[in-house]
Amino acid sequence: MANAGPSGDVGRLFGADGAVQRVRPAAYAWCEQDGALLLCRVASRGPLGGQWTLPGGGLRFGEDPLDALRREVAEETGLSVVPGDILGVRSAMLEPAETVSGHRIQAVGIVYRCTVAGGDLRHEADGSTDLARWVPWPEVARLAMTPLLRWALDTVRNA
Repeated sequence: MANAGPSGDVGRLFGADGAVQRVRPAAYAWCEQDGALLLCRVASRGPLGGQWTLPGGGLRFGEDPLDALRREVAEETGLSVVPGDILGVRSAMLEPAETVSGHRIQAVGIVYRCTVAGGDLRHEADGSTDLARWVPWPEVARLAMTPLLRWALDTVRNA
């Protein structure tokens, strides 16, 4: 199965090794408050389990990134956020062994600076994360971090 891209090149749904290949757009929140960063711990059942990341996640088909951001943050933390400027956009290739689906995924994450508008901090039940908390800045560097969180920290330091 192949389809032609806009420039006439051929993109493949399946890689040479037979793995499904797809793009996964996502939106994430960078929320700082009172000397702490809002983070979520990835649930242990999948790759990166136990590592800390920014709240957020994948877009549903046809969903606006800002709507996905608000929905995902509310699901994972119980908080409502007001998105601000884009902190950055990260693109990373994940091999089948690194994904829950077993697909090869190009993960494209849009990270927005956000402020919390309301809600009560809580943990996600039966989701992709299992813990949400405000992590004081001195503790952040000691956490096991996802590549997304490491990238975001580097992006903020270099801004």
